[in-house]
Amino acid sequence: MGEVVGAGLIAHVPTIVLPETIRRELNHGQDSTLVSGLQQLRREVFDTLDYDTVVVLDSHWATTVEFVVTAQQRRQGLFTSEELPRGMSRRPYDFPGDPELAQLIASKAAGHCTWITPIADDHLPIFYATTNVWEFLGQGLPDKKWISIGVCQTADTEDNLRLGRALGEAIAASDRKVVLIASGAMSHTFWPLRQLRDHEAAGVEHIYTAEAMDADQQRLEWFSRGDHARVLATMPEFYRYRPEARFGHYLMMIGALGEGDCTAPGRRFGEYENSIGTGQVHVWFDRPDHGFPRAHATPVDPDYVRQTGGPDLKAAG
Repeated sequence: MGEVVGAGLIAHVPTIVLPETIRRELNHGQDSTLVSGLQQLRREVFDTLDYDTVVVLDSHWATTVEFVVTAQQRRQGLFTSEELPRGMSRRPYDFPGDPELAQLIASKAAGHCTWITPIADDHLPIFYATTNVWEFLGQGLPDKKWISIGVCQTADTEDNLRLGRALGEAIAASDRKVVLIASGAMSHTFWPLRQLRDHEAAGVEHIYTAEAMDADQQRLEWFSRGDHARVLATMPEFYRYRPEARFGHYLMMIGALGEGDCTAPGRRFGEYENSIGTGQVHVWFDRPDHGFPRAHATPVDPDYVRQTGGPDLKAAG
């Protein structure tokens, strides 16, 4: 029987892969703690934890009509960002995938009234929400498998939780020890272009609004206490501050960990920082001694089945 052995809300901002000299130029001579935080997370967790597969819930990969999970045997190549090629250009990546787990995740879609398609196409684009995190946490560990699941831009809170429930059920049905990475930000509003360069430093005074910072800090306090139920209950309020990908990366993760029944406290690696207006942080949730709670089942909706015929689970690629 498989299990989730750890999970984290992890920042992937382009700044972390810039040369240190440039990072310091942008931050009044100081380096970003998002970098040292990832280095610490690598030393204390990823270099010591017993796990087989990392599942990245990738907030930069937006699908439309379904959730998609990568199912290649291996992903390798050079990554240049379409968004910021000056800072992320021809960066090598190379890691094994886990097509068996990807297929198993997709097979659980119908039981949760959602759509998940595994794609094994080697030409499927990759995004820096996966590659930047892998550079710090996976590079040099060639036996560790990495797969990614995109956020669906038409999904709402419940859809994201359903994906998480299917993911949690698939992991439990596997023989894998899995790490979940919710790769993305908290509040996520950028400064306009003509003002942006005045707000590139990491200080929290550069978060787009004081209200957005307060909303982030409130949820960080709840994370520290393991109060995921409160985070979920207040999602409508948090949406006012435009969390990245409507916080789908976190919602999918917590859906796999039992939602409000999960009480795993978060510990911070590095500080909460600004990135041109957005709230960025690394929070790690260790597996409790008794394990993460089982993900909730989704009752089958007869209207859903009648109107849609149920999800189409035919694998592509």
